[in-house]
Amino acid sequence: MMLYPAMNKLTANVPNRYLLVNVVARRARQIAQEAEDLGEKIDVKPVTLAIKEVAEGRITASDVTIENVE
Repeated sequence: MMLYPAMNKLTANVPNRYLLVNVVARRARQIAQEAEDLGEKIDVKPVTLAIKEVAEGRITASDVTIENVE
């Protein structure tokens, strides 16, 4: 079974797998909260969007803050 994006592409931007899970989860919560605040419907799951952001190098471990997450 092949995963997309590949794990080596994700770990290039966030080097630790456990940290990667944390970064993706926090960013997914931020995406979901932003959509709820704006009253927008998200067709793609927030986790999928967060993983895509990490794979594209738009999000790293230092980019995700705790303030926006409850």
